[in-house]
Amino acid sequence: MDLQELKGKTALVTGSSRGIGKGIAFALGKAGCRVVLNASRSEKELEQTRKELEDASIECMAVLADVSDYTACKLLFDKIKSTFGNVDILVNNAGISHIGLFTDMTPHQWEQVLSVNLCSVLNCTHIAIPPMVHKKDGVILNISSMWGAVGASCEAVYSASKGGINAFTKSMAKELGPSHIRVNAIACGVIDTAMNRCFTEEERTELAEEIALMRFGTPKEVGDLAVFLASNHSSFLTGQIITLDGGMQ
Repeated sequence: MDLQELKGKTALVTGSSRGIGKGIAFALGKAGCRVVLNASRSEKELEQTRKELEDASIECMAVLADVSDYTACKLLFDKIKSTFGNVDILVNNAGISHIGLFTDMTPHQWEQVLSVNLCSVLNCTHIAIPPMVHKKDGVILNISSMWGAVGASCEAVYSASKGGINAFTKSMAKELGPSHIRVNAIACGVIDTAMNRCFTEEERTELAEEIALMRFGTPKEVGDLAVFLASNHSSFLTGQIITLDGGMQ
């Protein structure tokens, strides 16, 4: 797959110090993008990931910023502009989970999940749009979850945040289509990341048995799909929620 058009483009991947975000950052970097890594608190992991990308000859920068805060987002984009110029590809990946009964959650806990998972998408998208509209070009990719479509018991607010991302994706695709900006989402199934390492080996086995391919997905597989969606190979694809779940029942 020829990805020459991605060379030299600036891609911001939020929440990219580890897991899915790191996989996407590597994939976009390998495709020729200049990558902006981001994390809200894990500075040590963020710097390690930056070093790994640079060791792989990927041009990148790392910025510690809480993307659930609009002011912090503005500062993040200002730093990017002063180094790489405007963002061409925005990957809204930052997210957290909370497992437990909704009735056991506190308002602070659900506000945090909604802020990190959904408000961060609104913040970054709001700031990224004007230069994209001016240029009449750009790609926005939101990382969602299969639970955003069907809901998950004991992850009600997480599911709600991802359902919000799905609706926002479809709406922004319609709003930005006339400016030639494409907006899609990847609804991930069970991906082998730290977020899912709370399960015991027995629980992991049971979970894998619910997946047609009998295994968890990998961050690299999410990254490969992200590169396709960022490239001209998907130039007529917008407003879509693409499920990547290995055929989970």
